Amino acid sequence: MVYDWFNRTSGAADQGVADNGAPEPNPSQDGPQADPSSPSGEPVDGDAAALEWAKQAYARLKAQQDAAKQEAAKQEEAKVEQVAAPVAPLAAAVEAPTPQAPQGLSLLEQAAAQRAERQQAIAAPEPAQSPPADRPPNPTATEPELGAFDDTFTWSAEVLAAQGKRIDQVSLEEIDWLSRLRQGLEKTRQGFVTQLLENLGDDPLTPEVLDDLEGTLLRADVGVKATDQVLEALRKRLNEEVVDPSEGIRFLKEQLRGILDQPIQASAHALLAPQRDRLNVWLMVGVNGVGKTTTLGKLANLAVRSGYSCLIAAADTFRAAAVQQVQVWGDRSDVPVIANPSANADPAAVVFDAIGAAKAKGTELVLVDTAGRLQTKHNLMEELAKVRRIIDRLAPDAVVESLLVLDASQGQNGLRQAMAFAKAAGLTGVVLTKLDGSARGGVALAVASEAGLPIRFVGAGEGIRDLRPFNSFEFVEALLGG
Repeated sequence: MVYDWFNRTSGAADQGVADNGAPEPNPSQDGPQADPSSPSGEPVDGDAAALEWAKQAYARLKAQQDAAKQEAAKQEEAKVEQVAAPVAPLAAAVEAPTPQAPQGLSLLEQAAAQRAERQQAIAAPEPAQSPPADRPPNPTATEPELGAFDDTFTWSAEVLAAQGKRIDQVSLEEIDWLSRLRQGLEKTRQGFVTQLLENLGDDPLTPEVLDDLEGTLLRADVGVKATDQVLEALRKRLNEEVVDPSEGIRFLKEQLRGILDQPIQASAHALLAPQRDRLNVWLMVGVNGVGKTTTLGKLANLAVRSGYSCLIAAADTFRAAAVQQVQVWGDRSDVPVIANPSANADPAAVVFDAIGAAKAKGTELVLVDTAGRLQTKHNLMEELAKVRRIIDRLAPDAVVESLLVLDASQGQNGLRQAMAFAKAAGLTGVVLTKLDGSARGGVALAVASEAGLPIRFVGAGEGIRDLRPFNSFEFVEALLGG
């Protein structure tokens, strides 16, 4: 099963075809639908209808998973029978009693006859076997498993429903990711939402409540600009009407999504995806320790799982064991790695070889791992510019993206890195990592509002599937409504 995360759509845009290729069920049987335009993110038919919707989605995914397991078991049995079938005649021939030699022959003649018969049985050609089918590059162990029907599943299903998904469009991949995202933002949500609910209380919003909300937003590293923008919108709303706490949270979610979506809309690409039948080169840049190489390995796995051909250029030639680390990630996803094993090799030369290999093989995506560098180091920034010139010269028609990898736990320091790198390296997007280890997930809003950079991917764990394309609706729901 291939789920194209890079070209993920929602709701009616999916044209009603499930990710497993199953025929579209009757929409009238899908149960209550969520209004995709509902800004609250809640199904319009109420909690009972939402729960029933989630139950139907769970039952469908459970049936899919059971059918897939049964089919896999049948295929395994067929393989065992296919292998055992040609062995049986040979085993029978070997185990059959030795035929008696004709009477009247000497003992030496009888032994020679029996030896000839055994040699003939051994030398007989075995029946031809069909070659094994090509296996997908990803081991089946990495496939997500459907867990229990619990609060996490219900929340994930409701988030998908609120985006306009029908029951037949809910995929296990999406459910699995949303549960990971929710878990990854747990630390941020515990502090942020607890303080938010304490400030709001049960009474309508007041100017004093907004002052407390300002401190809550700043402590979550939302940033000064984004905080001012949100509070200004809330104060304007308060001047127009009385706002109760539930409406205040709904309005807050709407404002946060608007901040996150603004640079994405300016880029004209809702999701960053490699273009088919064309060379795409993505540079991973950032300071040491933010997780560039790990992020690159997860992106390679994501590309392969989404049906793209991929290649890795190990251009971080200065850090000890960096090439070996990239090779491990490449092996995990069966992605080839172009590297120079010599010490302190020229990164531009590695990229040169990788571009040549990609053009020869028709590879769609080249991921370039670069050395960690501070934006203040002029020589290292010049080296990055040299790599970019090599790409422009060898593949002038390639689509080049420069993605800054940021550690969410660095907070405002990470924001300063983003703004400095944006000027020096021509950044086109940000990958936000280590959300699971930080209570500063709000830095995503600061990056979007102050650096003006679109967040393209988010990482919420150490596993190979813990990195996915960024979705502002899901991020805000996991941050405030998880």
